[in-house]
Amino acid sequence: MTRREAYWDKAAPQYATQPVKDVVSYEARLERVRAWLTPGMEVLELACGTGETALRLAGTGARIEGTDFSGEMIRVAQEKAAEAGANNVSFRKADLAKAAAGRRYDAVMAFNILHLIDDVEGTLAQIRGALNEGGLLLSVTPCLARNYKIRLSLLPMRLMGKEPKMRFFTVEKLDGMIRDAGFEILETGDYPKWLPNHFVVARAV
Repeated sequence: MTRREAYWDKAAPQYATQPVKDVVSYEARLERVRAWLTPGMEVLELACGTGETALRLAGTGARIEGTDFSGEMIRVAQEKAAEAGANNVSFRKADLAKAAAGRRYDAVMAFNILHLIDDVEGTLAQIRGALNEGGLLLSVTPCLARNYKIRLSLLPMRLMGKEPKMRFFTVEKLDGMIRDAGFEILETGDYPKWLPNHFVVARAV
């Protein structure tokens, strides 16, 4: 087990019960995602955590498959799906690089994960390769390059090993990386704007 996997396995129980800090922004993002998902779509979620977002999107009628490299996160997500009776939502343990292996999807969701991985370009290329023609990438990514207050506040936790390694993007840099990976950006938004937490809908071209 890697150090990162152990970190998230340990965090899973608290993560599952932790309330959303910015409910208004979270609900706004969900509404925009719902606008792009339709019944019968095959959707992959990367780094789904304990499955809260996937389950909140079950009402779209899309078939959502949540994946995470943390077995404990997936265990909690599966329990929540069983309790909710969400037959169109499933969860499985999978490393990010292997989550889409051998499958094709109409949409891939990557929420709050791109800033936590080293090879963003490679991950975007894998997502592009996993999409059907005209398939969608729906992502949310904190872009903290210019938010010096947040960056400074994270430094002590990172030094103590209590915060996972992060990459600090600008909105412009992230959008450019998505375009360079073979996507046409259809919609963007920042929820919340002050962070910003950057929402992107992009079509594979």
